[in-house]
Amino acid sequence: MILGEKADPEGDLTLSGADKAIDETLDAIYGSGRLGAWSDSSPKINRWLGDIRTYFPKPVVTMLQKDAVEKLGLQRFLAEPELMESLEADVSLVNKLVLLTKLGYVSKDGAYQLIRKIVEEIRKKLKFPLEEAVRGSLSRKRRHYRPRWKELDWHATIRANLRHYQPEYRTVLPEKLIGYKRNQHSLRHFFLAVDQSGSMSDSLVYAGIMGSILVGLPSFQTRLAVFDTSVADLSHHLSNPVELLMGTQLGGGTDVANALLYVRRQIQYPNQSLLVIISDLYEGGDRRQMLHHFRSLVLSGVRVICLLALSDKGVPDFDTDNARELANMGIPAFACTPQHFPDLIAAALNGQDLFSWQHEHVVRKNGRAVLPE
Repeated sequence: MILGEKADPEGDLTLSGADKAIDETLDAIYGSGRLGAWSDSSPKINRWLGDIRTYFPKPVVTMLQKDAVEKLGLQRFLAEPELMESLEADVSLVNKLVLLTKLGYVSKDGAYQLIRKIVEEIRKKLKFPLEEAVRGSLSRKRRHYRPRWKELDWHATIRANLRHYQPEYRTVLPEKLIGYKRNQHSLRHFFLAVDQSGSMSDSLVYAGIMGSILVGLPSFQTRLAVFDTSVADLSHHLSNPVELLMGTQLGGGTDVANALLYVRRQIQYPNQSLLVIISDLYEGGDRRQMLHHFRSLVLSGVRVICLLALSDKGVPDFDTDNARELANMGIPAFACTPQHFPDLIAAALNGQDLFSWQHEHVVRKNGRAVLPE
């Protein structure tokens, strides 16, 4: 079906019912520009936001909403609380709001409310799977056969020794003891380093939300730093992801080497540390130093993952040569969706082969993994 004024320039077609309503809804933004004329009538805009939910699936609603925001301007939506309540949670809006707030085009209070709304909706979807993945990994125990009294698994021990049951004593003589011991060298220090260049904007939002979830877990230390040509440690804002995102500065150059040097200086327990660096690897600084720092982190015992993107937008643009160099060091480099991120962290904490994990979960293009061959 083709709708819109351009599909019927002579006006010969007559639509009715839902088709007519859909045509009018689309024409409001892509046709004669009636939506722009509604700038003095928020009820009409609000009704339009309701109509697009009625006639289109959620991905299309988000796209139409973006176009409407561009036509009316974010200031218009921030000035009307009822319009803000009608907006779908959209990651790309967060970065626009942060930028416009810093430029003074919108009020900080209005932007803060909308960012908080978007962040909370995304956080609710990701909180449970991420917490469960990490808790399950941290509580993972390994079986051993010389347990201390506190480590003894009575049920497993009894089952293993049933053949030694003594009827006269009505008991089992345990020939083999079975217990479970926590792995004292598990990864318990998590560092997120996020490239805040403009191309990584969605990844930055998701990373901030993920960090805010993980920081509340006991026995698991989470830190987050953002970088361009300098590094800003925002770990103290992890309990408030909105403040964290408001503290970012999108744009500028990229110095991955400088960020890695900062991380190296901060990590105190390499064998218990996991570093996830989110970057497209387009190094604007010293490439040799960048590769040197990556290699040094791996040799020191830090488990390193490079995410070329943390978003739903599919295959990103990235530096294939640098990604290949990291793979040769044993550092997987691939794009990951927010939905797969909890499983990735669990796999890393459990010591799984992340290259195998990658081939099962990474974003693919034409059936091929993002990581270059």
